[in-house]
Amino acid sequence: MPPAARQNRDPLGWCLLVVVAFQALVLWRIAIPSRYYFDEVHYVPAALKLLELIPANREHPLFGKEVIAGLIHLLGDRPLAWRLGPALFGGLGLLAFARLVWHVTQRRRATIAATVLLATNFMWFIQSRIAMLDMIAAGLCMVGLWQFAAALRARRTGAARLRLIASGLALGLSLGAKWSGAPALMMPGLVFLALRVHETGPLRIGRKGAGPVKGVTLVEAALWLGLFPLAVYWATYLPAMFYPHHAVAPLGVIEQHELMVRLQDSVKKPHPYRTFWYQWVVDWRGIWYLFENVDGAQRGVVMLGNPVSMLAGLPALAWGLWAALCRRRWDVLFFAVLYALCLVMWIVNGKPVQFYYHYLLPGAFLMASLALALDALWDRRDRWRAAATGTMALSVAMFALFYPIISAWPLPFKSAYNFWMWLPSWR
Repeated sequence: MPPAARQNRDPLGWCLLVVVAFQALVLWRIAIPSRYYFDEVHYVPAALKLLELIPANREHPLFGKEVIAGLIHLLGDRPLAWRLGPALFGGLGLLAFARLVWHVTQRRRATIAATVLLATNFMWFIQSRIAMLDMIAAGLCMVGLWQFAAALRARRTGAARLRLIASGLALGLSLGAKWSGAPALMMPGLVFLALRVHETGPLRIGRKGAGPVKGVTLVEAALWLGLFPLAVYWATYLPAMFYPHHAVAPLGVIEQHELMVRLQDSVKKPHPYRTFWYQWVVDWRGIWYLFENVDGAQRGVVMLGNPVSMLAGLPALAWGLWAALCRRRWDVLFFAVLYALCLVMWIVNGKPVQFYYHYLLPGAFLMASLALALDALWDRRDRWRAAATGTMALSVAMFALFYPIISAWPLPFKSAYNFWMWLPSWR
């Protein structure tokens, strides 16, 4: 096949290989440590109480805890059950991210590179192995965006409509797991509206037969991408409506959310791992999820970003803005906007105490921007092509190098962690 044809072939097979390898690595030894670590002390007990319809951890929505509770009900109260939900949503989210990049860009190399970069950016792997809400929310967010992008590529109206319905379902469940992805969840509706205005102009926006999905009107799109996700989100609170005490009223949405916001804003006590958005961006300060002798060995899990890919992504963002303005690369702009929206939410957020894991979604979209920048370098015929390949190789090598300290691998002695602590701020 000619190079252009090979470049435009769907890389689903290669992406599936990356996802399967990632999922296997996530599930390997996932029951270690065999007790709660870091924020599992909040979410697993809350899930256990949810099985008994006892209110707990009321500052967060319910769906993530419902997933953990359901697996505990099926598999018993043990580490595998606590962590299996986030692990599976981590793999699903990685696949959804790969399909999202493909449907948005139609670039084979960029899609494969983005999948590898996210699988090895440390954050996606670490959050897939801990019983927290973030990966359930992030994985479903990626599914919602993937289904929307696939709807825009669908050739038949019926198939596109089913994709939009699936997108709305995933978006609602993502919001029902945690609010972190709220800005990204607004993107499908905004993109649909922007494409519609681009085709028809603002004065003829309701014109019959207009795109971006033929046969789907603006009103119907508002239903599947707006009202339907909100209805799904509301449905995730059904168990709370049956609490014997402090039950959530079916129509008490405003009061419930006022309570949740008050509870989140009430955490003002200084925390040793509190960080700010500009520290996340430069990978300055991580979080020690675990560091102690447990299960017969000294083990550690440090929540940190891959220092190669997370830092290389910053100039890639700058290139993306240039490419969008000068080359009209709307695919690059799409991921840059997602990155910016998900980060700005935490910049303007009044939440007093924030942590590096809040960078999970911005860091994922950063990997897409980096992959597109590397793909542009691979198109060149000079030394920059080698630089792109070297960046990919270094990112994967860095993941392998840090694997012991991000996966609770047994350390030979207590101070062995110093090998990975390259910056004083990482300690």
